Amino acid sequence: MHDAVNESCVLVDGPWTHRFVGANGSRFHVVETGSGPLVLFLHGFPEFWWAWHTILPAVADAGFRAVAVDLRGYGASDKPPRGYDGYTLAADVTGLIRALGERSATVVGTGVGGMIAWAAASFHPKLVRRLVVLAAPHPMRLRAALLSDLRGQARASAQALRFQLPRYEHVLTRDDGARIDALLRQWGGPDWVASESFEECSRRYRKAMQIPQAAFCALESYRWAFRSFLRLQGYRFVKLMRRPLITPTLQLHGALDTASLPRTALGSGRYVIASYEWRLLDRVGHFPHLEAPDVVLNEILRWIRSWRR
Repeated sequence: MHDAVNESCVLVDGPWTHRFVGANGSRFHVVETGSGPLVLFLHGFPEFWWAWHTILPAVADAGFRAVAVDLRGYGASDKPPRGYDGYTLAADVTGLIRALGERSATVVGTGVGGMIAWAAASFHPKLVRRLVVLAAPHPMRLRAALLSDLRGQARASAQALRFQLPRYEHVLTRDDGARIDALLRQWGGPDWVASESFEECSRRYRKAMQIPQAAFCALESYRWAFRSFLRLQGYRFVKLMRRPLITPTLQLHGALDTASLPRTALGSGRYVIASYEWRLLDRVGHFPHLEAPDVVLNEILRWIRSWRR
């Protein structure tokens, strides 16, 4: 069906190195540049590592080892049929930190990657030294809002409910990924959607989602999240996620985010007993790293530098 698209479309040239790393039983495509303390970047949906293309070189220039990964199922990373539950995705992150030869790292995650970052820091606090979360409420906040804020977050999550439909991945890849473009427009802030950089993002993300199996894998984590509401495995996940977080956490959120509402994300700090900061970004939607990369870069650097001994 998508013979024309293969993983080479995500091997974009730039001031970085592409390589493959084995972690947690899978092979991950990572892009790295710079040396120093490790900063690991996790993209969201419907993205791949390239989400961080402007931020990576700048973080490296500031004296850090900047590494962006294609999450399990995305880009040029392995696409196994299973492993899209919260536990495995969190273990992917901490497995990568070890596989990259580090004892700990600052983890920066956006959207789905932000949710995974929350879980990684919660389950493996010794490995996540600092946390920066964009466009992602703490999973417990999201869970509560889906049940209590029916006109707000529950309505905003209607798209994720559609992802539960069998074979919905074919809807995502149809017509050269037109649905991906529509989601980016729906979730992005108006300034960004009207910009030239939006067109490039849309083109690259549509292409990457047409890599065989990528769309199916991308939806599986959403499917697990909803299914787990009703299952013992989900109950255990919730119990673990309720434990207070001991990782210093910076949370950045777009004021115009229509996928994860600011009011949903706002209460996330109650789950953090370490230092915690919240910043709402004006005129920014669900993709702060693309919509306001300079602001996001400065915040990331401020957060990791303020903690360097």
